[in-house]
Amino acid sequence: MARRFTGDRLVIASHNQGKIEEIAVLLAPFGIATISAGALGLPEPEENGDSFEANAALKAAAAAAASGLPALADDSGLVVPALDGAPGMYSARWAGPAKDFRAAMARVQRELGDRDRSATFVAVLALAWPDSDLKLFRGEAAGRLVWPPRGERGFGYDPIFVPEGGAETFGEIEPNRKHKISHRARAFAKLVAGSLSDR
Repeated sequence: MARRFTGDRLVIASHNQGKIEEIAVLLAPFGIATISAGALGLPEPEENGDSFEANAALKAAAAAAASGLPALADDSGLVVPALDGAPGMYSARWAGPAKDFRAAMARVQRELGDRDRSATFVAVLALAWPDSDLKLFRGEAAGRLVWPPRGERGFGYDPIFVPEGGAETFGEIEPNRKHKISHRARAFAKLVAGSLSDR
């Protein structure tokens, strides 16, 4: 049986403010207080894994070991089949050191040209304990890419991604709607079922 999370404090192993806020909102109904790795002064580990799962596990394990608290990490990205899966695990790197996602979205548009615009957002959540136990939860949201970017909500590639069956981008829809249908929300639902449902 999957290990249950029974504590009331959790480190969010991220320095990405958008991710930190989104995960904190998802955890709030469970009475779990969160603190970010950045607020604890924890360094960002080098993401040298070969999959979303490997990178999420690496970040969660590093934060749990350094803080002595359970830690939750997210590794996520935009997978575009017409670009052979890019930007994928390198979604944040496409934005460069300045985290300029306008430039990253423009690069996706430039490289995609008139090819198939289907895309999938992938999120993998890793829940790690200081004793090295670790659980992984994967969520995906299929959709299509639009240009130009639309909406100021969300973060990253949200303004160019329209989820399947929708008309608005993740950058346009209300945050509470996004929290029900996003890749991160789907991974989180698995986390709840696997580790939080008895709270």
